[in-house]
Amino acid sequence: DGYSQLSAYERKRLKNITENAKFFAALKLHEVSARLHQIATKRQSHVTKRAKPKKAEDETVRRRSMRLQRVEPSEIPVVEMPAQPAAEEYPQVPAGPLPMVPEDQMENSKLTEGLLTTWMRISEMKANDTEKHTCDVKRYQDSLNSMVLSEDNIKKVVKYRVCSMAIHPSESIIFVAAGDKSGQIGLWNVNCKSEEGAPVFIPHSYSVSCMHFSPFNPAHLLSVSNESLRCGDVTRAVFDEICRSEERLSSFDFLEDNASTAIVGHWDGNVAVVDRRTPGTSSELSADIGFKRTRTVHVHPVKKQYFVAAGAVDVCIYDVRYLKSNGNTPVSSLKGHTRSVASAYFSPVTGNRVVTVCADDKLSYIKVPSALSFLSVTLLCPVPAVPGAIWDPKQEDCFVVGSMARPRQIQVFQDTGKLLHSFYNLDCLSSVCSINVVHPSKNILVGGNSSGRLHVF
Repeated sequence: DGYSQLSAYERKRLKNITENAKFFAALKLHEVSARLHQIATKRQSHVTKRAKPKKAEDETVRRRSMRLQRVEPSEIPVVEMPAQPAAEEYPQVPAGPLPMVPEDQMENSKLTEGLLTTWMRISEMKANDTEKHTCDVKRYQDSLNSMVLSEDNIKKVVKYRVCSMAIHPSESIIFVAAGDKSGQIGLWNVNCKSEEGAPVFIPHSYSVSCMHFSPFNPAHLLSVSNESLRCGDVTRAVFDEICRSEERLSSFDFLEDNASTAIVGHWDGNVAVVDRRTPGTSSELSADIGFKRTRTVHVHPVKKQYFVAAGAVDVCIYDVRYLKSNGNTPVSSLKGHTRSVASAYFSPVTGNRVVTVCADDKLSYIKVPSALSFLSVTLLCPVPAVPGAIWDPKQEDCFVVGSMARPRQIQVFQDTGKLLHSFYNLDCLSSVCSINVVHPSKNILVGGNSSGRLHVF
């Protein structure tokens, strides 16, 4: 009553704000907010303190090579060096739902509100339901040549190394999420040319190793870290906790088009089935598939009951319907990798191909016939590639991979091993983009580097 002059979208937003207020009050979010503020203060406090100089008598004597000192080695035992300090630890994020409040919640509030409103608005728009297809190589190369990088499309989105990215399926706005090694998730509306930084949230305590916008409802951003799988729901402004495990989580993929269930990989080699509709944060099933380490899991685009897992030296396809706690046998497996496999992904349209990246710098392309047994393997020419070759979701037979070559570039290969295109810019791209993501329907490529910076072609 009294709001009849508002549009449907504005009424819906007002209703969400009211419901959020009630929800936050029930969760006592002022305590969580204080905790987040404490985390942010703790992260910044170390840069303001100046270390006191050590007294000369307390300093450890620096070892010097006897060869450089031009003296003969003596029988005196070498003095042991002090232990190196432990790796940097980040503050622990509490379990349970977290408010979608940025790290610098006292600053850029209008920017954050505008960005979250944009995310909500573009998620209500249904993308054109066009059938996936593969265009001829010439047309595809022409589309790649039309994609360029400019200074306006480069921004530092997260503080540390980019470990995962996701791109919203919107065809009107370029909206990207990036996760870093500390558990931060940064959101960037590329179309907004504001000079201010992108809002950063802290829903995880460890590296955000995998992220996807829900294909059923892109108002949901799912992300996984060692300790948990979370869903950022912009309509409720909450990071819900879907699954929490003492076993370290590595990756996930949706098992159904409605994104209600997922297959989750564990760093210790197991996989788990998670159902978002069931209460609690436990998985429905944990299965030992015989891997020493599971780095990636990926579901077949057509036959959703199958998924491919990659780890140690293993690449295997399993049927999720027959998973059990122990004694699982793969439907098919690839033998031949002698070093660690970083990733394995089905091709986007038919799933009849799998591309893998191995630690020996070899990209391997595998044909998978309808029976889902490996027909043949083509080892492409060794290239200075980085882990994480991904298929272009618009092209069945072409994939994208970051490169160590100079000048720094992102390369596109055909499944035959032919290099189709190299994305580079001598003025704007001087670092390795180890993490890349391609828009599902538009000619847009995003590359992330080790300093938290994103580059949009």
